[in-house]
Amino acid sequence: MRTLWIVFPVIHRIFRPFSRVFWFGFSVAGMNPFAALVAGLTNPIETLEHFDAQVLNAVGCSPARVREWAKLHAVYYGKTTFTRKQADAITVARSTQKSLDQLAYIESRLVGVKDPGQKWDLRLALLSIPGDYKTLQRRAKTIVPEVKKPAPKPAVGFGRSRKKRRPIIITAREEDAAAIEYASRRNLGDGPAGPQMYETFMTILGLRPNEDNEATTPASVAPAVAPAVPRPLILVPLPDYITIIGGDGDDTILGLTDGTTITGADYLTQHHGADLEVAVFHPQEGPVNLYDTQRFANRKQRDLARATIPTCPVPECRHTADNCQVHHIRAWSKGGHTNMDNLAMLCRYHNRTNDDDPDHAYRGRVENIRGTPTWRSPRGHLVANTVHPYGAMTLLYGR
Repeated sequence: MRTLWIVFPVIHRIFRPFSRVFWFGFSVAGMNPFAALVAGLTNPIETLEHFDAQVLNAVGCSPARVREWAKLHAVYYGKTTFTRKQADAITVARSTQKSLDQLAYIESRLVGVKDPGQKWDLRLALLSIPGDYKTLQRRAKTIVPEVKKPAPKPAVGFGRSRKKRRPIIITAREEDAAAIEYASRRNLGDGPAGPQMYETFMTILGLRPNEDNEATTPASVAPAVAPAVPRPLILVPLPDYITIIGGDGDDTILGLTDGTTITGADYLTQHHGADLEVAVFHPQEGPVNLYDTQRFANRKQRDLARATIPTCPVPECRHTADNCQVHHIRAWSKGGHTNMDNLAMLCRYHNRTNDDDPDHAYRGRVENIRGTPTWRSPRGHLVANTVHPYGAMTLLYGR
């Protein structure tokens, strides 16, 4: 019987850096194309040596899958003091033909093992188990000791908005949860309980009027939560011919093409009136100043930074600017000033993980690009956060 060798372009694109390992053949008489595709993935330990995250990203693999395979590469081919056990693990994984999913499951079982030597011993034991994924799962329960996880701490979390709805995740003490459930279930009527409990809970928080005016909930005594009040802010674009010269006390000096200068406040008085709260934005510099009939010196820069981009600038971060921290793009410790072109609103996590030193790129950093705080990846790519596309520079100048 003749054997026809077929190459799959998709597999080649994903594993191009290690194509010498991954170009494979099969007998058409005994295997269909899908079975051949799967066959190429069932013993990947050799291929994993040449892992390249950029190649996977280029062909559209999910970020979670890329991270998962990156961790596997670090385990089997990264630096370790247990070089002999690492080599043995590669040999055993090859002999038992462990799939990438099986290798990932093994690592998930070892998360709670703190001792590195014990972790390698358990990893070798799990790699030695022959059979499919379910067999590995069943046998792993008898090999890896169960880790007693501490009780989760009471906390409140907020998910991303979808179609005007946001999930709220509450982890409460048992007695607190029981009290909330009891209060929410009182006076349930016909129909699903969930929506009724939600409305009752909102009443408890003081976000719904108590129609009966009964003293059965805290809301009838005093509102527990103040509803969010929208704050209108008029965004005014400055013409390109106006140059930002500097500052005069709490105001900004604008240079005109006729050689004269004018303060930002006077410019707005002449062109937009003096009774509105107005923020001025320059097409190249970004936010210039915020003007009101009252002075907002203590909150002005924060308000302008919020208006410039209404979320944390890091891609896919959902935290709104109202819940972010003021970040110095050039670190204060490195001579950065508290000026608008050096400020951005970052969430608590990204404010701590931002690469303040541009010469050492590990997790990426936020930069001011033509007046807009923008995230630059460790490889130097500029990526915008499109979760909330209604920042001032986007609305005024389309970016």
